[in-house]
Amino acid sequence: MEYLLPTLRKKQEVDAIIRDTIDKVLVLRFGRSSDAVCLQLDDILYKSARDVSKFATVALVDIDSDEIQIYLKYFDITLIPSVVFFFNAHHMKMDSGSADHTKWVGKFQRKQDFVDVVEAIYRGAMKGKLIVSCPLPPERIPKFELLYKDV
Repeated sequence: MEYLLPTLRKKQEVDAIIRDTIDKVLVLRFGRSSDAVCLQLDDILYKSARDVSKFATVALVDIDSDEIQIYLKYFDITLIPSVVFFFNAHHMKMDSGSADHTKWVGKFQRKQDFVDVVEAIYRGAMKGKLIVSCPLPPERIPKFELLYKDV
């Protein structure tokens, strides 16, 4: 999917796209092009990119790049694929019923799920909100448990 969606491998590229994407939701997929689940998510993102193009921009971030490691630490990306949302250089959060509101972990089950999430984030951002509620029913939200060391 790297040839279909822009792929960012340098910190400067990620900084620039976050800074320069104005009045649109920026969707950054953190993952690997060799991972099967990432490829499934990339397929959904590519198929949806045209539908959301008026209010969102989609880009892939290669986590194997050394320069990107700072973002992995900052957003605590330990599971891939992870999707992070921005609006006018502000990190947008989404309450999806999980303990982590900073990112979407896993893939979307279908194209319309992704479109609905991006649209909800866009509508919330246009109202000045930094966190929105997930519009998807709980059965279509990936489940995972956060495990902490020495707790």
